Amino acid sequence: MSMNRFVYSPVLFALCVSVVSSSPADKNDLLTYRNAEGQSHPVHNAADWAKRRDQILEHMQLVMGPLPDVSRKVPLDVQVTEVVATPQYVRKKLTYAAEKTDRVPVYLLIPREARGKLPAVLCLHQTVSIGKGEPVGLGGKPNLRYAVHLAERGYVTLAPDYPSFGEYPFDFARSGYQSGSMKAIWNNMRAIDLLESLPEVDAKKIGCIGHSLGGHNTMFTAAFDARIQALVSNCGFTSFSKYYGGKLKGWTSDRYMPRIASVFELKPDKVPFDFPEVVASFAPRAFLASAPLHDDNFEVSGVRDCMTAAQPVYELLGAKDKLAANYPDCGHDFPPEARKVAYDWLDRWLK
Repeated sequence: MSMNRFVYSPVLFALCVSVVSSSPADKNDLLTYRNAEGQSHPVHNAADWAKRRDQILEHMQLVMGPLPDVSRKVPLDVQVTEVVATPQYVRKKLTYAAEKTDRVPVYLLIPREARGKLPAVLCLHQTVSIGKGEPVGLGGKPNLRYAVHLAERGYVTLAPDYPSFGEYPFDFARSGYQSGSMKAIWNNMRAIDLLESLPEVDAKKIGCIGHSLGGHNTMFTAAFDARIQALVSNCGFTSFSKYYGGKLKGWTSDRYMPRIASVFELKPDKVPFDFPEVVASFAPRAFLASAPLHDDNFEVSGVRDCMTAAQPVYELLGAKDKLAANYPDCGHDFPPEARKVAYDWLDRWLK
């Protein structure tokens, strides 16, 4: 299947949201697409799937707002403010320009024994006040220090602050974005631009990992940026109908997707996209869902439903082995046994 490095789908905001046909059956029937007249057609091949995938991204933008055009890009203008050497890696604190009036704070970890170009992983944090500090080991939970763990395994890792966390104050009301989710997607795409610019990084071997907020942030970014070749979402998603029994308020703050409430009435059947479609959008790239059996945020049977629905797309594209799930016997956490599966998955596809 051919995929552009960036996907800037036509924005549908000029159309009335009410004309979007997106029943629950549509969201799970991934091998059917609709033409311009609304007629259903079967997906037989990669070209047909590309049409269905474009519609998924269009529907995501109805909820998140439009993905910015490339004209929004400015020079990264990387500014390093701190360098700390550890026995295994060098940690740099820096900012980069996501757009003209906005700089994103990040930590960059580079293995000290780097030889040649290395794979890189974008490491996205959970809902935590210290933001990027947690995955790089500066406080927070030891189980969530995946930027450090992966740097110790030989990856260049980059951990940005999500808007409004860590050292990144953000006024969503004045940002011009319809959602915090889309702003984060754009920032993460620029973070991948940064990784590609580094002499230590193999631009063809870029991955992404995250827990909770970082888990679905990983997924949303990978849907729109095909440069992410392998990704892991831990405790990051379930189907909307099984998120607290279909009570979607948790998705609707300015940090996330307020249109779920203001336009789509907090009703799963009215939200134009769902996570089976997001998972399928990664095909044929490598995706691991790490979904604990006792996660009280993201109900595990909804994860199973999403993975089952997406499997036929991966099979169609000849990538059956690139879709996997791990269901550790724990709660909303990322314990060592679950991390081992996740890190081995990234090693398999990026090393």
